[in-house]
Amino acid sequence: MTGALAAGWLLAAGTAALPAGVYLAGVRIRADGGRTWPPGRTASWLLGCLLVGAALAPPLEAAATRAPGHMVQHLLLGAAAPLALVLGAPVTLLLGTLGPTARRPVAAVLHARALRVLAHPATGAVLAVGGLYLLYLTPLYALSTRSGPVHALVHGHLLAAGSLFAWAVAGPDPAPRRPGTGVRVAVVVAAGGAHAVLAQLLYARAGELPPGAGLTAGEVQAAAQVMYHGGHLVDLALVTALFAARYRRRWRSASRRDVRGRRGSEAVARAG
Repeated sequence: MTGALAAGWLLAAGTAALPAGVYLAGVRIRADGGRTWPPGRTASWLLGCLLVGAALAPPLEAAATRAPGHMVQHLLLGAAAPLALVLGAPVTLLLGTLGPTARRPVAAVLHARALRVLAHPATGAVLAVGGLYLLYLTPLYALSTRSGPVHALVHGHLLAAGSLFAWAVAGPDPAPRRPGTGVRVAVVVAAGGAHAVLAQLLYARAGELPPGAGLTAGEVQAAAQVMYHGGHLVDLALVTALFAARYRRRWRSASRRDVRGRRGSEAVARAG
């Protein structure tokens, strides 16, 4: 194994293992304090870490030198991994492991005015989908294939913007002034439509786009198909997560009302 290959595997493993280890430490702290944590959230976070590691691993990095492989990598980093990470509710876990003093700065950030803008689904959609238009319709993509730092920045943007969008739409973590379900669904549909339009544009102008990339028409068309169909699957997963969270909230509210009703009935019976 060459030094560069070993470094690539080390980077991928570290990128996946470090956040996974920190998260598991938080779960352990809660358990030591006698508080449980939903296993599904832990599994979701670990899946997200695994997807990030897989996207950065040498085999996929090598495949990403060709347009279809790059598009698979983009879907993993920009959509699939962010949704899995967000469903792990890392902020809720963090707040539950911190003491009152340490929790205040985190709460202050969550209530900051700037975060209110960032937390709106439309902002996440613009950053996530708009970033893709910038990447594929300008020489940025070609530059990212020649420059390691630009390549890393593109990856970072995909992951951050995708996580912000997933959190704003369906994240279980607290968000300031989150709009209603209808608005969030509308933003997902609009973002999915913009994503599909970009895929169709790449397909129709294969060989010209991305500018300066020197890709064959066949490569770009294959990548555009991955973008089109993969994007629809991710949008479906995002909307499913949104409605599943809404159903769980309603079920918990109904359960609490039932418990209060039974307790009230029992109190009346005892008083009688």
